[in-house]
Amino acid sequence: MKTILTGIRVNSEPTLGNFLGALIPMVRLSNKYSKDYNINIFVPDLHTIISDVDGDLQQNLLMEIKYYLAAGLKINENVHFYRQSYVPAHSEMMWLLSCVTSTGELFRMTQYKEKSNGGDESTNAGILNYPILMAADILLYDAEYVPVGEDQFQHLELTRNLAFRVNHKFGREIFVPPVKTIDQVKFMEMDDGIRIRDLQNPEKKMSKSSKSENSKIMLLDAPEVAAKKIMSATTDSVGKIQFDMLNQPGVSNLLQIEALVNDRPLQEVISTWAGETRYGDLKKQVASSVSSFLADFQENIAAIPDEMVYELLETGEEYANNIADAKLAELQKAFCIR
Repeated sequence: MKTILTGIRVNSEPTLGNFLGALIPMVRLSNKYSKDYNINIFVPDLHTIISDVDGDLQQNLLMEIKYYLAAGLKINENVHFYRQSYVPAHSEMMWLLSCVTSTGELFRMTQYKEKSNGGDESTNAGILNYPILMAADILLYDAEYVPVGEDQFQHLELTRNLAFRVNHKFGREIFVPPVKTIDQVKFMEMDDGIRIRDLQNPEKKMSKSSKSENSKIMLLDAPEVAAKKIMSATTDSVGKIQFDMLNQPGVSNLLQIEALVNDRPLQEVISTWAGETRYGDLKKQVASSVSSFLADFQENIAAIPDEMVYELLETGEEYANNIADAKLAELQKAFCIR
């Protein structure tokens, strides 16, 4: 059975943008394919600690799993939740893969350049080595499909290269490489991509790290607080409600949010507002929709007991350790260290 794998860092509470752009598409993908694929949803706590954690890490990871469940993820025997650090093979596989990875490949990674301010020597090594751990996460399970954003495509290509390199080095297929990024996008039906924008500066995506609280909506924001943030969102002076991310990103962002929180086709929402000019009316509608969405979602989260999450983790981690240990042993034998 083929594997689809995903994981979202838990360094802080997710934004509405994280939820709509990454988590909801994964829930839909899982519900669509879980009868025919293994769905591996892991909590990347080792990835998370390369930067400061906002709040309690253990509480964050518990809540992340609740977000999936509250969003409607259907659980069956093919859906597996596990914590990265509870599967030691991830760390061990990372070391073996680091021995076939050049430093040049790592220094060329765009994310490393950005997060290290161009290669600042005080940057922690975890940021440099992050792509190798990501490769281990994927290759341990022969995961062919890995839903990631465009900012991770370069890391995914490195994973493919490492799989081919190891297979060539030892003359046999130890790893199944993930499929090409273009085919990943097609499989996940995300050709257009979902990029919820910063409410105050819609030229940028909504980010957890933004210092402006009004720029982002957090999943656990009080509904009335989120509504006020929508009402203060930046629009433009065009005076026409239409979807045009290039010239009217603020208005377009509001239309996109309205469609997503109501699970309506974007084109349907665009048609509803065609010819309208009053941005205030659009903001009121989106504020109401977001407020209702958060109220319902937070009620769903509150109904999920911690015990249920820990039971899912216990079962998932037993599965993950069995699969990962076998793959790790295969590579260790190839290196003649077992």
